[in-house]
Amino acid sequence: MKIVMTGYFPDAARRRIRESFPGEWELAIVSPEDVDGELPTADVLIPEHLRVDAALLEKAPRLKLVQTGAGYDNVSVADCTECGVQVCNAAGVNAAAVAEHVMAFLLCYYKNLIVLDRFMKAQGREPMPEYSGAELSRKTIGIIGLGNVGRKVAEYSRAFGMRVLGCGRNGAALPGAESRSLKALCRESDIVSIHVPLTAETRHMINTEVFSIMKKDALLINTSRGAVIEEAQLIRALQDGQIGGACLDVYENEPLSADSPLRELNNVILTPHTAGYPDGVLFHEKRCEFFVGNIRRVLLGELPECRLNTV
Repeated sequence: MKIVMTGYFPDAARRRIRESFPGEWELAIVSPEDVDGELPTADVLIPEHLRVDAALLEKAPRLKLVQTGAGYDNVSVADCTECGVQVCNAAGVNAAAVAEHVMAFLLCYYKNLIVLDRFMKAQGREPMPEYSGAELSRKTIGIIGLGNVGRKVAEYSRAFGMRVLGCGRNGAALPGAESRSLKALCRESDIVSIHVPLTAETRHMINTEVFSIMKKDALLINTSRGAVIEEAQLIRALQDGQIGGACLDVYENEPLSADSPLRELNNVILTPHTAGYPDGVLFHEKRCEFFVGNIRRVLLGELPECRLNTV
């Protein structure tokens, strides 16, 4: 059994990932640019930063399973199905981790933790910075997408005494949350948190039109996929004071370019697409355990969990 995992992992993450897989399995961890040499002998592919389509599948005649994390917008399920390859994601495995990251964003932003940490580490060489903060209690959070992560964010938000609005696909509702349309949610919310997959329908769903109806001091949080937001329009909205701020873990193009204006904005908190990795640098033990379990199922001729093929 040969598993090929693509991505940009530091040595510490590679070591921990290898330790999570059975020693008798061959595991190749390579950058997306170097994957072609591994594909002819691959039985399982775990692709990050890699498009899986008919052209790639032609190079992988032994492939039985494509296993992704929560998101799978980089995989053509139709092409895989045509080639007899199972496709699975890991829905829900990192829901708590991502939801906790959202709450960490909220607390850092409203409690000014980054600003105050910098002040303290300056050892009094700088004057106390001016800042304004807020309590989470009685704020209104609007959650776009009511899947595993969205439901967790709603649960945690209620624990902080927040009012929760929800906007789900196909009219989905959430107990303890008030249902709203996208526009109504964005108009009423102090905080808008995005938890939808990237599809043709959700690409750039958050844009100038949405920013124009949000509160002037509203906070936008995105831990889903970068292209759900029209990033250039977000930057303008932040620069012009159209919205209050943003906390972002994902970007339209990753890694985020060194000259992105987002890096210079004081009303923005950035993390490098790590919300789903709570156990160390680019490592999540529960996710690796899920991968191993699904691969074992395929080895035994069983249907894997979270299967995305419809036939």
